[in-house]
Amino acid sequence: MLLDLLNAHIHLLSLLWLFPVLFLFHDFEEILTVEHWSRTNGERIMRTLPSLARQLYASSFRMNTRQFAADVLWVYTVIVAATAAAVFFSFYLPYLAALAVFFLHVFTHAGQSLYLKSYTPGVITAIALVLPYSAYAYYRLLSEQIIDSGDILASLSIVIVLVPVALMLLLKGRRRHSIS
Repeated sequence: MLLDLLNAHIHLLSLLWLFPVLFLFHDFEEILTVEHWSRTNGERIMRTLPSLARQLYASSFRMNTRQFAADVLWVYTVIVAATAAAVFFSFYLPYLAALAVFFLHVFTHAGQSLYLKSYTPGVITAIALVLPYSAYAYYRLLSEQIIDSGDILASLSIVIVLVPVALMLLLKGRRRHSIS
């Protein structure tokens, strides 16, 4: 069985540290494609979005590669810190919250590509890397009884509270930097 093979060959610490590595692979796809893709498709996409979504996403379509990479750096820093807390202190809640966002992010990429009927930056690595890694990480942590369903629910509660705040701060920062 594939899971037995993975379990036998991937040490838990390696599995945890794969998170920031796979995040980089995923976001490299986005970093390398987002500016050109936005320039090429931005107007068409903005016309298809409801008014509120246009307001929320407008700054995303004006970003250059450097600005996008700066956003990625902030997220990467959080992921490394959350992973370090899990590895060094067996404190899994921040890791699980970040993992939940990473996992759910797959479905935003897939949904965007389906909605737009086209490639969107990050969709390939989201499906090929993020989805299998996230599912396996949950499986492994649950099967080794490192976490339980209550931990996952607690992490989702954190996500529900913190992600909207983080997105508001991100958009505010983008607006501030686009003015200056």
